[in-house]
Amino acid sequence: MNNPDRTTAISLWRDRRFRRFWAGQSVSQFGDRITELALPLIAISALNASANQVAWLTALIWTPNLLAIFLGAWVDHRAHKRRLMILADLVRAAVLLSVPAAYLLGVVTLGQLYAVALLMGAAGVLFNTAYPPFFVRLVPRASYVDANSKLSASRSASYVAGPAIGGALVQALTAPVTIAVDALTFLASAFLVGRVSVHEFPAASGSAAAPSLLQRAREGLSFVVRHPVLRAALSCAATVNFFTFVAGSGLIVLFANRSLGLSAGVIGIAFGIGATGSLLGAVFAPKVSRRFGVGRSIVVGAVLFPAPIAIAAAADGPLWLRAGALAAAEFLSGFGVMLFDVNLNSLQAAVIPDGMRSRVAGAYSTINYGIRPVGAIVGGLLATFIGLRATLLIAAVGGALSLLWLLPSPIPHIRSLAPNNTADTTGDTDDDNRPVPC
Repeated sequence: MNNPDRTTAISLWRDRRFRRFWAGQSVSQFGDRITELALPLIAISALNASANQVAWLTALIWTPNLLAIFLGAWVDHRAHKRRLMILADLVRAAVLLSVPAAYLLGVVTLGQLYAVALLMGAAGVLFNTAYPPFFVRLVPRASYVDANSKLSASRSASYVAGPAIGGALVQALTAPVTIAVDALTFLASAFLVGRVSVHEFPAASGSAAAPSLLQRAREGLSFVVRHPVLRAALSCAATVNFFTFVAGSGLIVLFANRSLGLSAGVIGIAFGIGATGSLLGAVFAPKVSRRFGVGRSIVVGAVLFPAPIAIAAAADGPLWLRAGALAAAEFLSGFGVMLFDVNLNSLQAAVIPDGMRSRVAGAYSTINYGIRPVGAIVGGLLATFIGLRATLLIAAVGGALSLLWLLPSPIPHIRSLAPNNTADTTGDTDDDNRPVPC
């Protein structure tokens, strides 16, 4: 099958290769939401795990991101990125299937669940670092925003319906069997990705003079630091992540319950409304970027994502007003994060050279995700010493100020992802900066 012009927009609805990939990612996203509920339930119900032990399950999933910069450097020197993505899906399926197997044999342990969380996180990093080169071979440059919108919409939809589906499955099938269902979603993803044919990037030189893994990782980070668009984007994203994790969903829930006096049911509805905002943000992101420009959409999203936390923090008055403030904050924040992510991910895909994509993704993951637990720790300390409301206000203001990284950069002036709109913003450029027709 001949690929279309890689700089011309196409109808992704009629692109069978993209539809297969999108279907696989949608299925696995819903599976993730199911496991996020089922895995802690096994630890709690079968192993009587404490709150701290359950928290470690989440922490271990994120831990492999600290080494993503090295894994990305390794992936960049592998020719077959699609095979690595399939391998990552198969590893996740096998790891998940070990849980119901051990449960049925009566030998499941907390140590095994920790290992599952760690391996799931590592396989996720492998998939995510192999994904950027695959994406630019699958989707034409002019369709990046549309493609990211569709992928993000599926992710947002999984947050809307996934917990309810997971809860129903756990109730009907028990948590271990439900985890087996998630394993099947990764098998489905592996099958569908395997049926997406793309021309892979050529393998890097394997000569003795080839740079070491450490040097390649350093080159990836150095490229980000020197690049005016990527430097500003990473600085902004890391700042937003730090402050949104200062607020953290746990502190927001605690504030809503203790300070706003909202019941668990009302809080759940507010978070559900927030997920709806994310879904709408993902759907409308392409229209917003066409109307106002990709760069300005990123700037607006960088503010709209963290700033609404202040609405919840300032809430007072009757119950309906407090509940409404929380719901409005979640909705606006959800819309903002999709506006930010869809456009920023698309811009990064447009300006990163082919040979640097995986190691840049690794550098991004190490910094962008590595800052999250730091933010959570700082948030806990601030809440202890100055109170929940003040902590949330600091998170809202600090996160909104992340736009200061963007304003002096080329990003606000980038209207579209056409080559003539980004050619002057790519720093050290060469022919590899443009996706090669395949």
